[in-house]
Amino acid sequence: MPKDRLVNADMTTAKMLLAATAFAAALSLSAPVAHAQEDGWPRTVRHEAGELTLPARPVRIVSTAPSLTGILLAMDAPLVATAATTPSVMTDDKGFFSQWAGVADERGVEVLYRNLSFDIEAVIGWEPDLLIASSSGADTVLQHYGELEAQGIPTLVVNYSNQSWQDMAIRIGEAAGLEKEALAAIERFDAHTAGVAASLRKDKGTASIVGYNIGASYSIGRPESPQARLLSSLGFEVQGMPQAQSGDVTRRSDFDFISRENLSAAITGDTVFLLRGTDADVEAFLADPVLANLPAVRNRRVYPLGPTSFRIDYYSGLEMADAVARHFR
Repeated sequence: MPKDRLVNADMTTAKMLLAATAFAAALSLSAPVAHAQEDGWPRTVRHEAGELTLPARPVRIVSTAPSLTGILLAMDAPLVATAATTPSVMTDDKGFFSQWAGVADERGVEVLYRNLSFDIEAVIGWEPDLLIASSSGADTVLQHYGELEAQGIPTLVVNYSNQSWQDMAIRIGEAAGLEKEALAAIERFDAHTAGVAASLRKDKGTASIVGYNIGASYSIGRPESPQARLLSSLGFEVQGMPQAQSGDVTRRSDFDFISRENLSAAITGDTVFLLRGTDADVEAFLADPVLANLPAVRNRRVYPLGPTSFRIDYYSGLEMADAVARHFR
């Protein structure tokens, strides 16, 4: 090859290498920007009390709603503190619900305030970059939302009265950048309940869910209630209150509330599961003369769902499934 052509070839090669190096450098400089765009921060979400913009993924989450705390724990959220309810048979001595209290202790979750007594100073002291609150139930702090907003506390308000725990996990996950963690919790739950369902005997028949003498109230679970949906996933055909009894209903939610005198006619299942029930509640139900003629009573097919079944989250749902399994394997 002539010398001048060789020089030109070397120069061309050098230019190509220089251009490639410059292109690679440009890519490396732009990579963090592209990554931030993919992560979707900042992000804005609408919630029950308005709109919330988070500049980055939260790393210090606080919960003012014990009813939502189990969902956060199931999602492995960076939860540092939660409000505690009044201690009872459904909680530990701090007021943490028993189904998730052990997990909270293992992860070092502290008490935000006790007895559901809202304390704005305690909230400020924990310096949360996201506060999870409820718009319903005894643990709602919706009436204090203005205070939280005035203090610049980023607050996501969730309504747990009309959603499953799975729906709420997805909603919180989308807000907090925990989408994968929410889906993983749901998949673990589904895998566990599917395993329980496969282990149960096949002759399960129909079932009624009964709230028996809970605070002197009596109720029948509706087929669309969280407890009924869980029982259905285990292979039970859940029956609600007969249409003929609808005039006896005094209040409706996930359960239809009726008087004790009308309870017997409202129970149609071959099996009765007692909401928030214990073995002592089963014995009281079986001994109730008003219910003596029920097939479930005559055949002693009355079972407790356990104290934590009152509200279904990840942990109480697992406990309820296991409680059912103990009687149907």
